[in-house]
Amino acid sequence: MADAKVIPFDDDRSRGSGASGGSAAAQRPARRRGAGSRRKGTAESVPVREVPPLPVRGAAEDDAGMAEEARESPGARAEDVDGGEDAFAGLERRVAGGLAFLRRRLTGDYEVDDFGYDAELTDQVLMSVLRPVYEKYFRVEVKGVENIPAEGGALIVANHSGTLPLDGLMMQVAVHDHHPAGRHLRLLAADLVFVLPVVNELARKLGHTLACAEDAERLLGQGELVGVMPEGFKGIGKPFGERYKLQRFGRGGFVSTALRQGTPIIPCSIVGAEEIYPMIGNAKTLARVLGFPYFPLTPTFPWLGPLGAVPLPTKWTIQFGEPIPTDGYPPEAAEDPMLMFNLTDQVREQIQHTLYKLLVQRRSVFF
Repeated sequence: MADAKVIPFDDDRSRGSGASGGSAAAQRPARRRGAGSRRKGTAESVPVREVPPLPVRGAAEDDAGMAEEARESPGARAEDVDGGEDAFAGLERRVAGGLAFLRRRLTGDYEVDDFGYDAELTDQVLMSVLRPVYEKYFRVEVKGVENIPAEGGALIVANHSGTLPLDGLMMQVAVHDHHPAGRHLRLLAADLVFVLPVVNELARKLGHTLACAEDAERLLGQGELVGVMPEGFKGIGKPFGERYKLQRFGRGGFVSTALRQGTPIIPCSIVGAEEIYPMIGNAKTLARVLGFPYFPLTPTFPWLGPLGAVPLPTKWTIQFGEPIPTDGYPPEAAEDPMLMFNLTDQVREQIQHTLYKLLVQRRSVFF
């Protein structure tokens, strides 16, 4: 026992360098022990099987996996890149177009016709301002736009309502955005429009002109699409109780104009404009003082101040009827009062009948 050599149990190194018992220790397989593998009061130790550690994915393997995924779906990555490039290119084009537009405005390098119509400003700015009101606020539905000729002069005759002439502007957007030929409607407006400071300039830029026979004949002779609302102030200034009841169509001057030029007459019916400002009263004294044809009193105006001038978000429908031809009449027909009366009554009856039909079809004022 004196020659025995003590070897620590946790020494896993080779015992080849030890004396006497070294070779036996080297041939014996090494035994590993767990922390609780030795029982108290026993001489033998029980071996414990170790659980091998779980494989851990390293950073290099993550990178390899991502690269493999990228190789498996190259189209998605390419689409993302292309989409970003397209969006950036589109933004660049819009910015460049806007700067070019401002440069032309500042230098005066743009054209207007004899009536003051600015086609570029109308298409790029004014229509862009009116379009959200047309599409999102009034949600206008257009019918029968195919009845408007693709070229040549034509006279669109529509009912007038709504206290403020927003129906004319919405009809203008409807023709511009929905007609296959993208035609522009030139409206005939009352004298009051062209004496108001800011409204006068905007109306001229939009292509509006004075409601007189001379200007209407000139536009029709140039092949333009002309719009007229013969009810005038009697239409937009009528009380709410008389809504959708057409007023007198003047003396039939629009029929005489169409006969002279031989252009078709297209009836147009607008439903929804009557309810944007329910006119329950008219302050006639205040209207005379201000020089207005009427001063409307509605449930919200003038009681709520500027907030009361916001129109109600009604649902609109604009329907263009079948054209009434005038090119089959002789030139002297424009001076025949009986013929003008008959054609005026025909146009008025067609618009009124379509109004009743649309009112029966609509589900609600607002939907």
